[in-house]
Amino acid sequence: MSRPVAVTPDDITGVLGILPAPSVPGADHWSCTQSLALDEIARMTARIRAGGIRILLTGGSFGEGASLTEDEHVALAGCVAETLAGTHGGDGLLFAGATTLNTRETIARARRLVDAGATGLFLGRPMWMALDHEGSLRFYRDVTEALPGVPIIVYDNQFAFKNGLSTQTYAALADIPEIIATKHIGGPGMADALRAVAGRMKVLPVDAQWAALARDFPAETTACWTGNCADGTEPLAALASAISAGDLDRADHVCARMVWAQTPMFPGGKLENFVDYNVPIAHGRLQGSGLVRSGPPRPPYTVAPEGHWEGGRETGRRWAALCAEFAPPGS
Repeated sequence: MSRPVAVTPDDITGVLGILPAPSVPGADHWSCTQSLALDEIARMTARIRAGGIRILLTGGSFGEGASLTEDEHVALAGCVAETLAGTHGGDGLLFAGATTLNTRETIARARRLVDAGATGLFLGRPMWMALDHEGSLRFYRDVTEALPGVPIIVYDNQFAFKNGLSTQTYAALADIPEIIATKHIGGPGMADALRAVAGRMKVLPVDAQWAALARDFPAETTACWTGNCADGTEPLAALASAISAGDLDRADHVCARMVWAQTPMFPGGKLENFVDYNVPIAHGRLQGSGLVRSGPPRPPYTVAPEGHWEGGRETGRRWAALCAEFAPPGS
């Protein structure tokens, strides 16, 4: 395994972009053996990095982490890592999705991802059955024992992993040096998680909630995650600039506009309706924003009601409008 790059919680700043995985024609059929549109992925990655986002993550839910093969995960990581190495002095960081249904396979995949150029791991728990506090802690301890020094951003999502990580679990995870941050889905438990980790790891809000958290936790909340970076970086750059400057009124305005843009992708206004169909909705969003040739979603997550697809497309169109709204003067 390649020697891991030393990354600490202090290095996790700004916007962390979670990437989709654009596909080739025919990727929606079971017979497709290599579904990645690698040229499009490289082009997308270079554009996002040029837009000011230097920390990228792969293998999330709308990044189709559950429907890529292991070889595709490795090829995706290699493509993104190579593109980052060739742009902006090679200062980009890649945290590659390594989640599988068990610990041993996760460790094996993680080793291949690091060898392919990933800086670290974007790691959720096995989800065949729910893991409680002890099970979750044992999982992350096992992975870090097998991969010492490899930095990890925890992927916490109560819908994907059957429950959310408890405050008690966060406090214990923060004692593991390799665990430097967590992608949090938000809600009332986020403030408790921030208090529990006491600055030992970053707890990342979603983009549209960043300003609100920064008001209450200005020192701790120096970064956010986004699933919108492939749709255009201008609103994200505007938000990061406002947060960095301490202009929270401006940040509130940007976040409010993001909420407006993203409202159509939540059918019936409910997050749980989105997560049931987030892969097709994400493809619709890319179609609407028009910057990435997304290709078809991969099986089995290829089907959604037409209203869900259109909600994604409308979100993409609205995000494109935000990109024009927040574009730097003269650009």
